[in-house]
Amino acid sequence: MSELEAYRSKAQAWLESMAPKYAREARRGMTVEEELALGREFQALKYEAGYAGINWPTDFGGQGLTHLHKITYDALEMNYGMPTVFFGISLGMPVPILMRFGLGENKEHAAWVKERVVKALRGEEIWCQLFSEPAGGSDLAGLRTRAEPEGNGWKMNGQKIWTSWAQYCDYGVIVVRTDPTVEKHKGLTYFWVDMKAKGVDVRPIKLAGGDSHVNEVFFDDVRLEDSQRMSPVGGGFGVALATLMIERYIATDSGGFGPALDVFVDLVKDLEINGRPALKDARVRQQIARNHSMRAGLESITSRAFQMMMAGMEPGPEGSLQKLVAVRSRQKLSELAMDLQGNLGLDFDPHAYVKEDWGASWLNAPTGRIAGGSDEVLLNTIAEKILGLPQDHRPDKGVAFNQIPA
Repeated sequence: MSELEAYRSKAQAWLESMAPKYAREARRGMTVEEELALGREFQALKYEAGYAGINWPTDFGGQGLTHLHKITYDALEMNYGMPTVFFGISLGMPVPILMRFGLGENKEHAAWVKERVVKALRGEEIWCQLFSEPAGGSDLAGLRTRAEPEGNGWKMNGQKIWTSWAQYCDYGVIVVRTDPTVEKHKGLTYFWVDMKAKGVDVRPIKLAGGDSHVNEVFFDDVRLEDSQRMSPVGGGFGVALATLMIERYIATDSGGFGPALDVFVDLVKDLEINGRPALKDARVRQQIARNHSMRAGLESITSRAFQMMMAGMEPGPEGSLQKLVAVRSRQKLSELAMDLQGNLGLDFDPHAYVKEDWGASWLNAPTGRIAGGSDEVLLNTIAEKILGLPQDHRPDKGVAFNQIPA
């Protein structure tokens, strides 16, 4: 047995031992707050067992193993639906960025950062990512939340929106405008912010599917110390791009976080079209084949990206393909599944799990097509960075931000 196979076997046995209390079946009917409490318990046990921060440096409380070990464990855990959704963004983007850009030169501050990382790995603290704004759309460089110098720190005012799990977060990473007199990309600075600080107001947003995991966040004269700055002044856009590069790979899977293809096959086995088994219909079989090949291709892109990271390389813009195609195909397949069920497809359960229920998957898919970069932004990235096509015309190029008509 290879080392990786032994690791998989050991992880499988541990997950089996956790399933009776923490797996999806054990949590049906719980409130979000009850699931969060159970999630914190599970995350702490996961850390103690060595399955949190699998590929993170040991200096930060990680295990120092490879990306392949992480992929192996994550694939197993996904089958159980463990209560880790609250920590996905926290451990996926903000905390890795904190490790990379937030240490600073002060030893005491570095120790504080390492403490935050371990607490995040244990589920004791949660971080959010404060990027999107009401007036900015998908144009990150068009943001208007501002931070102005105040003494030896900064004073921040503005609003962010669509911030996942902000109502439960202790800290967040944020990009703000610190200089409106230069081009929009050049006047941004990247900070971390205490979500419990005076002047921070978090308001949950109820989505079409019935849940409220996203929020709008208001900042009213919030104090930021300069030690909270994670980029050079005016250099925040580069750190933001590093965050988004991670997000393109972390924040999706080949099924767009919808039901697995096997769930669709199981559904159509019991359905008929014009008196014949739906599974024998050429159009249905074509969709199954197209989805299978598409998901295999996306998994190859992700596998290549992780191999690049293992080799110490930065993954390229191919993650935009993953995000764009996966959620689009999930939405179309969910719509087909509902159509094939006829009137039964309209029997919506607001408490259903999106990876099991086609109605819930279809209704929540538009959110997935916006989060982490809208279709239009991803298409531009693919056109410019992968296909080498010229940039769109930008009338704001070379224009100071405060001179752009609002």
